[in-house]
Amino acid sequence: MEGGGGYRYVRRAAGPSNPLKSMIKETPSKGARTTGGATVELAAVEAYLAGVPEPARSTLEAVREAIRSAVPADATECISYCMPAFRYQGVLVSYAAFKDHCSFFPMSAAMLDDFAEEVKGYRTAKGTLQFPLDKPLAKTLVKKLVGARVVQNKAKALARKTSKGR
Repeated sequence: MEGGGGYRYVRRAAGPSNPLKSMIKETPSKGARTTGGATVELAAVEAYLAGVPEPARSTLEAVREAIRSAVPADATECISYCMPAFRYQGVLVSYAAFKDHCSFFPMSAAMLDDFAEEVKGYRTAKGTLQFPLDKPLAKTLVKKLVGARVVQNKAKALARKTSKGR
């Protein structure tokens, strides 16, 4: 169902992997910085976290704060793939709660290989770092992963800009 102002309304399925139970107003990726979209997306992130039961909610809030401390000032929070995420020149990282664990998604499967030594104490799968519901990732690890993703996104943005200038 289409709404006004360039937004679309999306019904999210309720369940243990997606605690959003109501309709949320979501902005398209390119419109995230227009017409108050950042405020709407922040509200969607808050709604996601409000629907996560303890102890996972506190764990995700700690991870969120660690990410916030590492992202550039003009990064924005959003919902991407039904999960809270941060954008900076593209989607940067996301995180989510599931039935038996929480996950951190660096949006780059190769990055977990690059940080193999630092993530060896965690369960990993293709593109995800899993950790217990009641124990957030180490803040220093989050900062390293986010910093590396910022560098990747800057490089991709520069490459796009350079290729368009030809």
